[in-house]
Amino acid sequence: MIKKSDFFILLAVTISFAVSAFLWFSGQREEGLFTAVWVPSILSFGIYFKLMVLGAKTS
Repeated sequence: MIKKSDFFILLAVTISFAVSAFLWFSGQREEGLFTAVWVPSILSFGIYFKLMVLGAKTS
């Protein structure tokens, strides 16, 4: 089941990806690459916090 926090993390990833693609195709390639690095970073933070919540429930 998708929680509200999961939705916001996926929304942030989608926005970051869209901005990155826009920057890349508009000719600002360095800015596009910089923004593209945010996508795995945001996903990593989301996974980390999800695991923290699951670990707290099992303890």
